[in-house]
Amino acid sequence: MATSVAAPASTREKPRLSFWQIWNMSFGFLGIQFGFALQNANVSRIFETLGGTEIALYWLAAPLTGMLVQPIIGYMSDRTWSPKWGRRRPFFLVGAVLASFALLVMPNVTALWMAVGMLWIMDSSINISMEPFRALVGDLLPASQRTTGFAAQTFFIGIGAVVASSLPWMFTNWFDVPNTAPAGEIPPSVKYAFYIGGIVFFLAVLWTVIRTREYPPENLAEFEEEKRRTSGFLNGIRESFAGIAHMPKTMSQLAIVQFFSWLALFSMWIYTTPAVTSHIYHTSDATSKLYNEGADWVGICFAVYNGVSAIAALLLPAIARATSRRVTHLICLTAGGLGLISIYFIQDPNMLLLSMVGVGIAWASILSVPYAMLAGALPANKMGYYMGVFNFFIVIPQVVAGLILGFFTKTVFHGESVYTLVLGGCSMIIAGLLTLRVNDTDDIRLPEEQPTLDNPAYDSPMQTNPRV
Repeated sequence: MATSVAAPASTREKPRLSFWQIWNMSFGFLGIQFGFALQNANVSRIFETLGGTEIALYWLAAPLTGMLVQPIIGYMSDRTWSPKWGRRRPFFLVGAVLASFALLVMPNVTALWMAVGMLWIMDSSINISMEPFRALVGDLLPASQRTTGFAAQTFFIGIGAVVASSLPWMFTNWFDVPNTAPAGEIPPSVKYAFYIGGIVFFLAVLWTVIRTREYPPENLAEFEEEKRRTSGFLNGIRESFAGIAHMPKTMSQLAIVQFFSWLALFSMWIYTTPAVTSHIYHTSDATSKLYNEGADWVGICFAVYNGVSAIAALLLPAIARATSRRVTHLICLTAGGLGLISIYFIQDPNMLLLSMVGVGIAWASILSVPYAMLAGALPANKMGYYMGVFNFFIVIPQVVAGLILGFFTKTVFHGESVYTLVLGGCSMIIAGLLTLRVNDTDDIRLPEEQPTLDNPAYDSPMQTNPRV
């Protein structure tokens, strides 16, 4: 049976949810991160296997679509209500079906153009599921539990990514599945990893859909009238771009932080495989055993940083109580930046795991702290819409990464991908410094009756009541 949630008297008086209610509403992120982790750790490898050389440009297919998909999905979900399915859950389910299909197809592509097109479909579908999950935290949780909700999501993101990123290595080392293939073919270990990912994605999201209930609109008649006046795909597009001009101050300040944070992340996701294989394994031959050993080890490295993020997510509230959310984000991003920069100085593949510890600390903060700061600055009836618009500042750095990182790598760095990772590390540290400029009202210590992340009354995921 689904975990029911009684409707609150008003949006200002949402009841506190139990540990297991927060667990159930966040569990779908386990599957979502299976998809993202497989994509991030293996798509550049697939491009190189199929003969691609302009890797950063190929990655542009996904964010350009995401720039439209995310805010429109948020806009539409704000205006959706079904007594049976709720507001956000229909989008969870549709996105899960499409993303699972894309994950099953991706490792079977036979041409570069097919891989680029499937990345576009896969990334868009994953985002259809993901963005309403962010809004769900704002919908269901009171202010004192929102960072708990985002931290719980980050925990599942970490666990999902640890397993998904390790799958090709596991298949090869535990089950003797080959990790090499003839030129132009995807190795069997990668294929099986994507198959598992497609199944887990669907089942995890389905768990949240079945086990979570949403609050109905406070005034259904007003909701239906507003929906009648403002619904529609074209309205979604127009309002999405208009939203950039009317962002709350906190959101505009966080946008700059997000730009530099995600520019660093995309430099890592796009160039870690070529950087590690060439700088540490000293090969660029995608058909060689040594190259594929290096590519598999990148998956393990990505698993490590995601595992660290799952643990760090549980520690963030304590750090923030001792300092502030802004200082917490600065510390975490600095650790991540130093982790990326350190790869330049490494020759032993095992030492990369230490670099990934710093990246994992940053990743935990990136996935929770900005959203916790943002949620308190957004109107409740536009939570999904503004969370979608906020995605622009993930998409824009990915577009910039696709346009300029290839130039820097080939022309400025003379093909040495490891320097691109150093550039990403510097970008992440800049993002941390810019966090100190963010006007986060919830970071100001408020009276006891208004618990926040900085207030001792703030609860961590492990402190919630474990009753359903």
